[in-house]
Amino acid sequence: MSPLLALGLLVAGLWPTGHCLLEGTLAPEIVTQEAQHTRTPVESLQLASSNIDFTVSLYKQLASKTPTKNVVFSPLSISIALAFLSLGARDTTLTEILEGLKFNLTETPDTEVHRGFQHLLRTLSQPSAERQLSVGNAMFVSEQLQLLDKFRDDARALYASEAFPTNFQDSAAAERLINDYVKNRTRGKIVRLVKDLDLHTAMVLVNYIFLKAKWKTPFDPRDTFKSKFYVTKRRQVNVPMMSLEDVRLPYFRDRLLNCTVVELRYTSNDSALFVLPDEGTMEALEAVLFPEMLRSWRDSLRMRFIDRLFLPKFSISSSYNLEDILPKLGIRKVFSNQAELSGITREKSLAVSQMVHKTVLDVAEEGTEAAAATGTKIVFLSGRIGPQLIVSFNRPFLLSIHHDDTQDILFWAKVTNPNQA
Repeated sequence: MSPLLALGLLVAGLWPTGHCLLEGTLAPEIVTQEAQHTRTPVESLQLASSNIDFTVSLYKQLASKTPTKNVVFSPLSISIALAFLSLGARDTTLTEILEGLKFNLTETPDTEVHRGFQHLLRTLSQPSAERQLSVGNAMFVSEQLQLLDKFRDDARALYASEAFPTNFQDSAAAERLINDYVKNRTRGKIVRLVKDLDLHTAMVLVNYIFLKAKWKTPFDPRDTFKSKFYVTKRRQVNVPMMSLEDVRLPYFRDRLLNCTVVELRYTSNDSALFVLPDEGTMEALEAVLFPEMLRSWRDSLRMRFIDRLFLPKFSISSSYNLEDILPKLGIRKVFSNQAELSGITREKSLAVSQMVHKTVLDVAEEGTEAAAATGTKIVFLSGRIGPQLIVSFNRPFLLSIHHDDTQDILFWAKVTNPNQA
């Protein structure tokens, strides 16, 4: 049998709060308010529901590989990349990808899934004065590979994908072309996404997502102070700790699961959900973490007066080879020599050899760069009458970023050490 041609699938996510700005590059047609209502709420909710299920399943796999380290990824970026790939998949390969993304194909056929992602991408690309959000897809195609017209047309119409002819015989030049594309669209944050391309590379698919949003209730840099973060019971690190005083925020105390949930909203009405397990209970919470739990937490939030909220300022990043992880979610065949990708090209020997995902996530005060504003602050807890509600994210916590219009999870993270890049 001839050597298998390699199809790379690369995904990148970037979420800086109050940091660098990326201009939008996704250019599907603008969706009017009337067009948005052509899709029923049930269909939109089903896409978001599948996104939540996929997020939790993938998170458990990633966390189990490195239980003591930070985890950060964009489930939406990965979902879009896989759905994009499934355009060219057939038979069992197609079924595994979409069922791995938690779609019930007896209820939602693959054509409806693609239309759902088309609608999602158009919704995400809507301009907003309060938010900078960019999502993009691109195909880097071997000059020797003839794409089927239908795949090329569907990629453009459904996933707004650009296509670039690429000479993979010059692997160094091909890597430079792809990495420069991603680097330029993330303003230098995601670098060297792809490496180790070889002569057998037929095509590389790329997806990236970028979000910049401002807190509705910003942190004052003058109130940021040095404080301890308890990585474990025995290990502490010093971090810049941001603080808010006397604020009303959506809040929920889950007494059954021993955790505190707080939501911080952005001026765009997108939201960040912070989940703080009680000391020493992160593993127990992860063991019983299910999609329904996340939905229940959000439904249980109630406005509550919080005397003091402490949140570390941090920047964390990750890089994952998903071809080693997705098979545990049932997505296997596309990474093997049994892959059925005949919807992409008439070339029979085509499989995905590599799926790389990189994410950078920055949480800071509004518009503040790094550590210049940090100082030392002594907090007096006395002088107030009655019990106080103090929420301090000074130990490992979970974080999810939700898009307001679609309710999809853009980013998910577990922060075990804010100083761990």
